[in-house]
Amino acid sequence: MAILIDPARWPAHGTVFSHLVSDESLEELHAFARANGVPPHAFDGDHYDIPVSQYEELVSAGAQAVSGSELVRRLVKSGLRITAAERASKLEKILHQRFDRLFPNTSELDRGPICDALIERWSEDHRHYHDLTHLMSVLKGIDYLERQGERMGPFPRAVKLAGWFHDAVYRADPILPPGQDEEDSARLAERVLPELGVPGPEILETARLIRLTFTHDPHEEDYGGKVLCDADLEVLSRNSGGYQRYREGIRKDFVKVSDDNFATGREKFLRRMLARNPIFNTGTGRRRWERPARRNLMSELYPRRGKTQN
Repeated sequence: MAILIDPARWPAHGTVFSHLVSDESLEELHAFARANGVPPHAFDGDHYDIPVSQYEELVSAGAQAVSGSELVRRLVKSGLRITAAERASKLEKILHQRFDRLFPNTSELDRGPICDALIERWSEDHRHYHDLTHLMSVLKGIDYLERQGERMGPFPRAVKLAGWFHDAVYRADPILPPGQDEEDSARLAERVLPELGVPGPEILETARLIRLTFTHDPHEEDYGGKVLCDADLEVLSRNSGGYQRYREGIRKDFVKVSDDNFATGREKFLRRMLARNPIFNTGTGRRRWERPARRNLMSELYPRRGKTQN
């Protein structure tokens, strides 16, 4: 649990830079940066870029000097590391490739603009958790569950298309009726997918699955719904650093909601998730994600109890 800084060796703008990170939380990192005059624009997802002229000052203020490899190792272990593949420029290329594979018989002229429009939606400035990284996470979760042998329902591609569209419309506006973003995302899919030649029954299934992400409560024989909902909720099982990054992103997404109202709504969500038995719907999800998800939810709901146990 420390603020770490590596040697200044990364050239840019006529000088060399260090990386300043926390191996505990972004909150700790931001607080240290503010207290020591590090400008907000120096933050890059999981670290601050620090010019060599500030290195000694930050070490004197309490940053622990470590090697570059040690800094990376501890950042990875914390769950706060953003890999190169998760950064926006890389993500867009990877996501385009994934989208193309869903439509092997459709020309780039038809699918390219639609994929671009979806990526633009997922890249909106007000998104902090429900962004391209979340989209990729859900798509990878669906693929993982499929590889583990989980059944995908009558239209396997519809599960993946629902992953693409499930938060395509995302406003997090407390004035809107609950579930309105999911409804509008489903309607967007219903309008767009005919342009890609998707058959009517598959479009209906895609839209149904998108609407299901409002409740995450598929029935027992809804195999596609179970896979999609588990992939969407997988984030609850992340290690402590990853789970904290998710929590911070969610709070920023709901910036229009007051602290008191957010706390009330968040507590309802935590209790609703913990009341589910199990949280996850697929056998793979229960085996891999159930226990760490319950531990994270309990620690968030009862933080003092978690500290006492630690």
